[in-house]
Amino acid sequence: MKLITNTGADRVLDELLDGASSTEALDVATSRLSVFAFAELLAGLENWRSGKMVLPEPTSADLLGGPDERSRRNQLKGPALARRCAEWLRQNAEVKLSPAPLPQSTYVVRNSGGLAAKAIIGSCPLTLEGLGLVPGSRLNLIQCAEGTDEGGVFAAWMETLWNGLPSDSSAKDRIIAAIQSLTSSRAPSEVYHLILYHLFKDLDGDLDEEKIIKSATGVRETVVWKKLFKFQRDGVIGAIDKLERFGGCIIADSVGLGKTFEALAIIKYYELRNDRVLVLCPKRLRDNWTLYAANDRRNVLAADRFNYDVLNHTDLSRDKGTSGDIDLSYVNWGNYDLVVID
Repeated sequence: MKLITNTGADRVLDELLDGASSTEALDVATSRLSVFAFAELLAGLENWRSGKMVLPEPTSADLLGGPDERSRRNQLKGPALARRCAEWLRQNAEVKLSPAPLPQSTYVVRNSGGLAAKAIIGSCPLTLEGLGLVPGSRLNLIQCAEGTDEGGVFAAWMETLWNGLPSDSSAKDRIIAAIQSLTSSRAPSEVYHLILYHLFKDLDGDLDEEKIIKSATGVRETVVWKKLFKFQRDGVIGAIDKLERFGGCIIADSVGLGKTFEALAIIKYYELRNDRVLVLCPKRLRDNWTLYAANDRRNVLAADRFNYDVLNHTDLSRDKGTSGDIDLSYVNWGNYDLVVID
């Protein structure tokens, strides 16, 4: 009997692959299952032809591993590995599902005669961490019993566990179906909605308009606010929230989604709080901004009476001359409460 540190060259995977040429059967009882770890075993145990497997109730998310297996997921090999694992299970394995989480995992390596040549037991589920392929907790206790005498004790325990679990003819099919679900193509809209879910699932009402927008400013009654679509108002509320919390924000919508009007709504909100606003923009876009602060027939927001200053990016390097009606020699740069950069 010896202990496995599961680091360096003393890993669970190394023990399982030691003498791999004579390993024909491997019984596994695991608290967790990752297709990446399963594939590592299949790659190393070329003669592995049969085995009894006690597995947890399958879910597609768990089969892709935890945070420590992100690098494997990012390689985009998951579907191919899942197909290989599913095919091996279909042809070679007997499967039972554990109704409750197993407190520890067990591997029993059997030789050509069916005897237990080695057994490993402890905190070593069939995951990359459990096999020692990624760093794990140093507090995990993993034991390795070598030889038919010591290994036979754990093999007998494994048989007792196996015989005590109810037989379910659908168990194998459910595991295979869960693994094969990883190989299915996803509609772009499904991927997009999943991305949105993970981006916004933890907001928990953080973008509560009533908490962020000060009603006393009257910004909801302005022309620019009423012209915004719902998604633009959400962007304005989120931007104001970040300005208040972090002192800055980047609005990075695609072309044509109304970033200028979103910025104008933010500007008006701060103007209604008596804050002084400066807009910095490329010289060729200057007219886009001066229009909404001018008494001009084309100004659809004239009723909002915008009063911000507009300067060009290049004006930042000048200390004299004029930019529009502003004399750069006398600009009080520190007097602005909000700076908008286009």
